[in-house]
Amino acid sequence: MCKSETINVSGPFEPQVSKRDKFYWSEDAEPHASRRKQILAKHPEIRNLFGPDVYILHQVFFVVGMQTVVAWAMGEYNVSWLVLCIVAYAFGAFCNHNLFLAVHELAHNLAFESPLPNRLLALVANFPAIFPFAVTFQKYHLEHHQHQGVDDVDMDIPTYWEGSWAVNTASKTVWVICQLFFYALRPVLVKPKPPGLAEAVNLLTCLAYDAAMFYIGGGKAIVYLLISTFVGGGLHPIAGHFISEHYIFKEGQETYSYYGPLNWVIYNAGYHNEHHDFPRIPGSRLKQVYNTAPEFYDNLAHHTSWSGCIYRYITDPNVGPFSRMRRRTRVPSKKE
Repeated sequence: MCKSETINVSGPFEPQVSKRDKFYWSEDAEPHASRRKQILAKHPEIRNLFGPDVYILHQVFFVVGMQTVVAWAMGEYNVSWLVLCIVAYAFGAFCNHNLFLAVHELAHNLAFESPLPNRLLALVANFPAIFPFAVTFQKYHLEHHQHQGVDDVDMDIPTYWEGSWAVNTASKTVWVICQLFFYALRPVLVKPKPPGLAEAVNLLTCLAYDAAMFYIGGGKAIVYLLISTFVGGGLHPIAGHFISEHYIFKEGQETYSYYGPLNWVIYNAGYHNEHHDFPRIPGSRLKQVYNTAPEFYDNLAHHTSWSGCIYRYITDPNVGPFSRMRRRTRVPSKKE
């Protein structure tokens, strides 16, 4: 399918010349706005892929319902803690991460034309995660797209504190295990935004779901959902996309796609260059972007394994939290 360079994940890796204690910095604009214009100039038919995908609605209700039933079963049948943990890792983590990426789709208003039903559906997709995040995620994620890499604006980038201690295999393993906490807490601690009515609704609906789950399934139902969320965002194959998307594995390239089988689980989130080029196209159609304009993507390095990406991140001394591109301000594309 793809003729571009595959990222080496098995080693041997280049020896570390010196400890990386700073980010990559660029004076250039992020690459997606200019590439989007070039692609549309050559392939205007890609505009036909824009617009909502109602299938997101069906998938959200199916996965939320399935997770709810499984969580209830954990308590109803009083399964052992070992079985609960195995099911949470092997099944629940995929479900909750699927719902996290559903919230991502809905943050871009990709299920319905108007914002309100997208936001309401995002509240539903948020339920099995236990903690409310859908509303806050949208605020920060859209800034990540609009100001990719901009210092103190793009909260997708690790802090200097994270880079200061995640410097070897052991500490980077800890960082990966806990990366969901960093991903969730970094924005609200570094660049807090005042909460509003939407955040309050998000909190109350999650609390109502949590209370209902505790009532019908007891503590084990809640623990199952918590483990599904935690491991699904940490040392788990499906969480490899957090690292694969923007951590620099090839100098000069700041966004990477993943072309592998796990894309079908989470809305083709691996097609990340394609997504940043066309954030108005639902994940279900991102593969069509590549197939329509492969000449714009075949020259880019890409990943084929999220597990391998995590392995390289942990074991390669040249890769870590500082392996991200920053820019001082948003630099307009030369064609803007």
